Amino acid sequence: MRRRKGKGIYILPNLLTSISLFSGFYAIVATIDRRFIYAAIAIFVSSIFDMLDGRVARMTGSSSKFGVEYDSLSDVIAFGVAPGLLIYLWALKGYGRFGWLAAFLYVACGALRLARFNIQVDTVQKKQFLGLPIPAAATVVAGSVLFNSWLMPHGIDLKTVFIPILIYILAFLMVSDVRYLSFKDLAFFKGRPFRSTVTAVMLIVIIFLEPMITLFGLPFAYLLSGPVYTLLRRKKIILEDASRQKDNQARQDGLL
Repeated sequence: MRRRKGKGIYILPNLLTSISLFSGFYAIVATIDRRFIYAAIAIFVSSIFDMLDGRVARMTGSSSKFGVEYDSLSDVIAFGVAPGLLIYLWALKGYGRFGWLAAFLYVACGALRLARFNIQVDTVQKKQFLGLPIPAAATVVAGSVLFNSWLMPHGIDLKTVFIPILIYILAFLMVSDVRYLSFKDLAFFKGRPFRSTVTAVMLIVIIFLEPMITLFGLPFAYLLSGPVYTLLRRKKIILEDASRQKDNQARQDGLL
């Protein structure tokens, strides 16, 4: 019974990863059929299950090398190839060579981001992400598709200028040294269960009120949080270094 229970625990995270992979593959199929809204929703579904598989693996103590490698391969397809194809057929195809090269750059930078994450997961990127996570980049792409469909009746189209610039920004941030919060440490939420529950309920209500705006705004806010957090962190380090040098200088002047 103990052996069977252990096998079941190890299967569960991989099952969630498989669902994430399935959603990513469906996003590719929907994109080919030019059902871009369905493809964007499938990418969001994939990101939810991708978040759950890691949480479940850590909570049950069932993390494994196989699971890490399977998750990375799934992420390349669900958050690399699927959004790359979506952004190309939806917005960049009319740009010719520039369009498909921009989409390829996104996929390549996403794969490089995953490779770097795998070798730094237990050191540099344990509590913070170094570079924009590829699932977050994929949700920005999917959110842009949904938001643009909300703007189109108002005579606004993001595909002309915003999307070509956005895809390069996403590619750069994924391979940059900009730091993002990982939210892997759940101690803050565990210590405040009531407030966390209320916040979660309010977030769900907001999403259902204006899903196309919210599903664009939340990923885009996380996209901007990295540069802001990095600048504030560097400013704090500079101030601490200046204060330390000032104290050292004061000590030396006192000794003299």
